[in-house]
Amino acid sequence: MHLRDLTQYLSELSDNNNRPWFLWNKPRYDILRAEFLGVVEELIRQMAKFDPKVAACNPKKAVFRFQRDTRFAKDKTPYKTHFAAGIAPGDKRKPSDGAGPTYYFHIEANGKLLFGAGEYLPPAPRLKAIREHVVNDAPGFTKMLKNKHLRATYGDLRHDEGKLQRPPKGFDPDHPLIDYLKLKSYFVWTELELDLNAPEKLVPQLAGAFKDALALVTWLRGVPENFDE
Repeated sequence: MHLRDLTQYLSELSDNNNRPWFLWNKPRYDILRAEFLGVVEELIRQMAKFDPKVAACNPKKAVFRFQRDTRFAKDKTPYKTHFAAGIAPGDKRKPSDGAGPTYYFHIEANGKLLFGAGEYLPPAPRLKAIREHVVNDAPGFTKMLKNKHLRATYGDLRHDEGKLQRPPKGFDPDHPLIDYLKLKSYFVWTELELDLNAPEKLVPQLAGAFKDALALVTWLRGVPENFDE
C-alpha cells in the first residue's frame, strides 16, 4: 500500500480530528482503507503457511473500526490515528469476544509500526485459566519463554502491560513463576520505524514477526477452556 500517503493522512487527521474534516477527506480514507485491507488479506495468506488456524480469518472482520468509542472516555475525538488489525481464528479479535491469542499490528501517524501477539487483558475467567495453566504446565511455559525466535524478536512477555502488586488470590506467593502469575496480559510486542520507501516489505516483515510469536500463541491455545465462570 502507499505507506507514505497513509502516514500523511493520519498525521493530518491528528491535527484535525473532527467529523467535518473526516467527511471532506473521506475519499482518501476509503482508498487507504481498501489498500490496508489488501495488506491484511495477503498477510493472512502468508501466515496460513505456518499457522493454518488463521486461514479462514475474514480480513474485513480483522480490521478494527476507525471510529473511537468515546462513551466513557475523557478524550472525545471521534477517530483513531492509526490503522489496526487483529488476526485470530474464528474472526474474533477482542478479549471480550473470547478471541484467545491474537496477532495484532497497527500503523501510526508518526510512521511507527507496532506488532505483537498473545492475549491482552483477557476477561477474569480466562486470565485465571491462563494462570492455572502456567502452574500446571510450568515446564512448557518456561520452554516457551526461552524460545529463541520469540526472544530474538520480542524479548520477554510485557511486564508493563498491567501487573498485580501482590500475588493473585489462590496462587502460591512463593511459586518460582510468581512474576508471570501477576501479569494481567500474556502478550509480546515491539515497535519499529516503517520503511516508507519499501511498502512491499511490510507483509513479509509482519509474517516473519508473527511466525516468531508462534510459540506463545501455541502455548496459549493449549489453555483449557472448561474453566469456571
